[in-house]
Amino acid sequence: MAASLVFRLHDRGPKLVKEVLLERGWVEYDEDKREEDDWNLYWRVSAFHNSEYHNLLPWQRFNHHPQTAGITRKDHLARNLRRMRATFGSALYDFSPTVFILPNDYIRFLAEYNRLRLMRGLSAYWICKPVDLSRGRGIFVFEDIKDLIYDCSVIVQRYISNPLLISGYKFDLRIYVCVKSFHPLTVYIHQEGLVRFATEKYNLSSLHNLYSHLTNTSINKFGPFYKTKKERVGQGCKWTLSEFRHFLHSQDIGDVFLWQKINNIVTLTLLTIAPSVPSCPNCVELFGFDILIDNRFKPWLLEVNYSPALNMDCQVDITVKKGLISDLIDLMNYTLVDSLRERAYQRKQPKQPHFHAKYSSHVKSPLSKFKETTSQKQRSGIQSSQAQTLLLLKRLCQPVKVNRRESRPHAFIAEYQRNLPPVGSNNIYKGRPKKINTTAANTHKEKTLNLILSSHSRTNESEVNKQRCLGLAPWLEEVRSLHVSDVTRLGDTETEADTELSGGRGVSSSIHDISPRELGSRLSAHKLPNIHSRSNHKPVRIPPERSTAPKVHHIPPPRVGDFIRTFPFNLATLRASQHKLEIKTVVQELHKLTAQVATMDKKLWGKEEDGKKNKVDEEDFDSLLWGLKDTPLLSHFLKPS
Repeated sequence: MAASLVFRLHDRGPKLVKEVLLERGWVEYDEDKREEDDWNLYWRVSAFHNSEYHNLLPWQRFNHHPQTAGITRKDHLARNLRRMRATFGSALYDFSPTVFILPNDYIRFLAEYNRLRLMRGLSAYWICKPVDLSRGRGIFVFEDIKDLIYDCSVIVQRYISNPLLISGYKFDLRIYVCVKSFHPLTVYIHQEGLVRFATEKYNLSSLHNLYSHLTNTSINKFGPFYKTKKERVGQGCKWTLSEFRHFLHSQDIGDVFLWQKINNIVTLTLLTIAPSVPSCPNCVELFGFDILIDNRFKPWLLEVNYSPALNMDCQVDITVKKGLISDLIDLMNYTLVDSLRERAYQRKQPKQPHFHAKYSSHVKSPLSKFKETTSQKQRSGIQSSQAQTLLLLKRLCQPVKVNRRESRPHAFIAEYQRNLPPVGSNNIYKGRPKKINTTAANTHKEKTLNLILSSHSRTNESEVNKQRCLGLAPWLEEVRSLHVSDVTRLGDTETEADTELSGGRGVSSSIHDISPRELGSRLSAHKLPNIHSRSNHKPVRIPPERSTAPKVHHIPPPRVGDFIRTFPFNLATLRASQHKLEIKTVVQELHKLTAQVATMDKKLWGKEEDGKKNKVDEEDFDSLLWGLKDTPLLSHFLKPS
């Protein structure tokens, strides 16, 4: 029986996350029955402590990257955008309204306020927001400076007084962005999102009417007209992005360039913090970008939300957010490797209850001093064995001090750290007593466990890069073979044949059963990377023996469910993000792409050139165009540069 994946929620977490995971066959973490580290996904609304990132095990994921407050806190976002504007020019970073951080920038704000008042006769409209509050709390709009009253740190921002209206109602867009990795930067934007409406018609003569000027659902759901069926908007205050696309098309409005500009806003905003975020391969981050469109169809970034709300206030929320979380779990790419947590218990328990395995002679076995102490706990024998194994695996994943004179690194692939699980190095030592019998391993392939996407998964086929990682030792290549599919739910039984999915699309993999001795030997060569290490020491890269093949970059799948990969979007940006992020190169490629989208020939939209292949490899890197209904490949209709 296959192991179940375990999720852990902080303070009972969002109900939607729990509902989706339980439907997919996951098991909720119970602190009374499981060890502290016996889980696969830890989800919390607030941030994790830095120390918690150090203790991550290969099978574990967090739903937050460390140190991302640089864009999610309003004052930090303002400073970072100001810095990037000074570096790359205001023409590029022109998507954020003029902003001042009070009280520090009060003199500068007063000078700008007076300048506009003298130039225009009347002052412009401003909006004041507390820097660390959400859900519209503490926000107000003002025109006269005498109405500016605050008792905490706030930002004062130019109010976009000419928003695009639908039947007289103001709205903004909630765009869901997932950062799979910051090193290398890998960004996905969800095709579906929210259009949030104010519940009273827009009117500049009533600045104090929050139901007219704010689009936050947490405010408008208490408005007097929330349940009223409003012209074209309907009842409530939300649309899906699909409904918004349909509205634009019904008005004969071209939206290709609009979506590309929003895409640029997301990428340029993430570039402000990407170099400073520590590398943590076992994390993902879901951001909520709030975008306002003015009556000239220019998108403006209002703010970036940390842990965007997953409340289910209406049917639109259910439609959008349930699919969003399901696709996010698919994007985390859980594989059979993650079941080693449970599989190790099951395999070791009946055969070696005390786990006295043999290890390489030059490395002192972590089990040499390991004695059974869990018998003191008031638990069953099974729980006691599980506790021992979890401690064993955790200790094996820690860095092991090795006499370098007695050992020789066989191969090292730095990029492998960025794949899951986060392997720090790959060493094969001279004194290794056990040599893997590849012939026997091939014979053992008769027993396989199919990696099948769950019935609740929205990913129809595997998008994972199957390119062989050069220089990996044979036993590590076996472990890597477990990653050939985006696994989101493990089945309850083992089968001996590949299972075909509906429509002829199959996601399966033949894997080796890992013996307890092999498990201990393999894990002893692994260690987790220190995400906060600032050391200049770089591991020596020894080229693989008898290998002359060119280096192959890991290419993230272009689509997972309704998540569309928007960065990297071509081979140049892929290379620019592999090691040290080359922001100038990224900016240049963004300029090229935006210019091509702006001038594309509409006659070519959706039309594929005859004989054109959709291969995505080192020579032909392609991406999907986010925002459009059918998400076509860029190469199908962009003019060659």
